[in-house]
Amino acid sequence: MANDCTSIKQLLEEMVTHQQTKVLKVAREIIPDATPEDIRNPQDFPELSTDTLFNYEDGILTGYLSLQTALRNLKRRDG
Repeated sequence: MANDCTSIKQLLEEMVTHQQTKVLKVAREIIPDATPEDIRNPQDFPELSTDTLFNYEDGILTGYLSLQTALRNLKRRDG
């Protein structure tokens, strides 16, 4: 079972990293000098916050990060 949890954790980390790269790529198509910090604060850039594709990809990233947080909290709760 511990191996399964490790595999899931690893897979989720890979998914998060991949999606962060994808979101940054989409952001840089809109704002060429966008940084990873910029994509964490898209509300500071109207061009990002109103772009449908950016919001879609950012929403997927948010879902992955939420799942990652939930799994960490579950692990702490279950000890």
